[in-house]
Amino acid sequence: MPGNRLTQQDRRLIAAGMADGLSYTEIAKRLRRPTSTVTREVMRNGGPREYRADRAHHAAGRRARRGRPPAAGAAQPSVPDAQAHGYGRDAQAVRDFEQQLVRLLVGIGLQGMVSRVLACICVTDSGSVTAADLARRLHVSPASVSKAISQLEQQEIVRRERDAGRRHDRYLIDGDVMHRAILGNLRRNAALAQTAYEGAGILGADTPAGARLRGMGLLLDHVSQSIIRSMRQWRDLTAPVPSPAAAVEQE
Repeated sequence: MPGNRLTQQDRRLIAAGMADGLSYTEIAKRLRRPTSTVTREVMRNGGPREYRADRAHHAAGRRARRGRPPAAGAAQPSVPDAQAHGYGRDAQAVRDFEQQLVRLLVGIGLQGMVSRVLACICVTDSGSVTAADLARRLHVSPASVSKAISQLEQQEIVRRERDAGRRHDRYLIDGDVMHRAILGNLRRNAALAQTAYEGAGILGADTPAGARLRGMGLLLDHVSQSIIRSMRQWRDLTAPVPSPAAAVEQE
């Protein structure tokens, strides 16, 4: 019935629908559920390729048990309920998304603690936390947080600011985070391309190893230039449009 929790049979029907190539909307109609319910169910349980009905049902049971009132002194979730509800949010959905983001970040190569720290900052509306905030929310030591933050700073994903009049630092993610991260990757690609060219010269451009290194350098240069062009286009597309009054003043 709509509004109730998904049953194991519901989840098996979702899995069968995806195996048949049905869209989320078509599956939702069969279940008489909102499309968003089916979409969230699939994405929080591995996505279209990895979704398994029985595994998803067991995971839902674990989440339900975690959602019961905690005993006195029990650990709190990394996202405080007050923050999750600040915009009318579903606190459990926020926690599930954070876990999903952690799994994705681990899947693309980030270490577990680095992924947890980054996900925790991402779901914070201010985009700004202290090391103490992170240690408390993730229930880990300050040393673990510090090591993870150092790696994120090296990749230019987070930046550090000192609180005015205070001794502790704050770690921030802002709207330019992807811009900085991409620029950082471009610099690393440029260094790798230059090293590849140098290696080709040392080994001999006409030798198999030299030709292979030169090809690596050319590919990195080509990809980097394409990304730079795309970033310039994005900057032009997202640049604020001046008001008519401002345009007149500039003239």
